[in-house]
Amino acid sequence: MSDNGVFCCPTSEFLIFPFFCYTIFMNLKDVENLAELARLELSPEEKEAMLKDMDSILGYVKQVEELKIPDTKENYSLYNVWREDKMVPKEFSSELIVEQFPASKDGFLKVKKIL
Repeated sequence: MSDNGVFCCPTSEFLIFPFFCYTIFMNLKDVENLAELARLELSPEEKEAMLKDMDSILGYVKQVEELKIPDTKENYSLYNVWREDKMVPKEFSSELIVEQFPASKDGFLKVKKIL
């Protein structure tokens, strides 16, 4: 572990931070690596603009990270949202259905041929 609290893994290029990975700002090499991973071809001007944008985003994240939020109490209660099943008698007779259907013959429903 170094003096700035960064752990370095000897078998890879990755750094392991004790808290959050965005506590250190990016450099141009990081922008180039991101562009390569995203398969983007950036001009030097675009790289500089991306670096400025990423620095401002990471700076904002660092500000949010420093906020002190007091403990909050959950404001919800558990209750059963399911309703009980109730039997509702309905009349479903074949005669009633045949009467309501537009075309029927000998107690059967006539439908269009599907092939």
